[in-house]
Amino acid sequence: MNSFFSPRILLASASPRRQMLLKESGFNLEIIKIDVEENFDPHLKAFEIPLYLAEKKNKAYTDTLKENEILVTADTVVWCNDEVLNKPIDIIEAKEMLEKLSNNMHTVYTAVCMSKGNEYYSFYDESKVYFNALDETLISFYLSHYAPLDKAGAYGIQEFIGYVGIQKIDGCYYNVMGFPVSKFINELKKLNWL
Repeated sequence: MNSFFSPRILLASASPRRQMLLKESGFNLEIIKIDVEENFDPHLKAFEIPLYLAEKKNKAYTDTLKENEILVTADTVVWCNDEVLNKPIDIIEAKEMLEKLSNNMHTVYTAVCMSKGNEYYSFYDESKVYFNALDETLISFYLSHYAPLDKAGAYGIQEFIGYVGIQKIDGCYYNVMGFPVSKFINELKKLNWL
């Protein structure tokens, strides 16, 4: 795939959705691994959680960035009824999460931290997602045919549950997928990093 943008993005994320979104948006991408415990202070709320985690991951990178490299780390959380829904630990928890989201509105926050040279910059985006009522049969089908355990809130908007369950979203669709690409590009332009 051809790159449209000149900086080389070092993306520290195992998320196939983030990788696809950045590659298909014209970035020269290299996937790297940063090992960090994804724990946070329980007093943090809403957007504070992914901001803290994205910055924690970015600051754990110890190599020196080359002149044309930008290190990008990100984190996405689902915030519902004043509670964070991270990646579920098992199918039982995934089912409980989907039952909480059913016939309800939640907010998806994705935070991005990027560094270039010795400079750090962070931002977040938010999208409000409105679910229809999800019956037991629909939830069971999703849980047995898809992979909810690697997704915040136990669902992927780009999958079956998103097609049949989501009534509307207020905000960026790609933010719900895990990376607000348009806002990322605008923030890079503001910093003169593009």
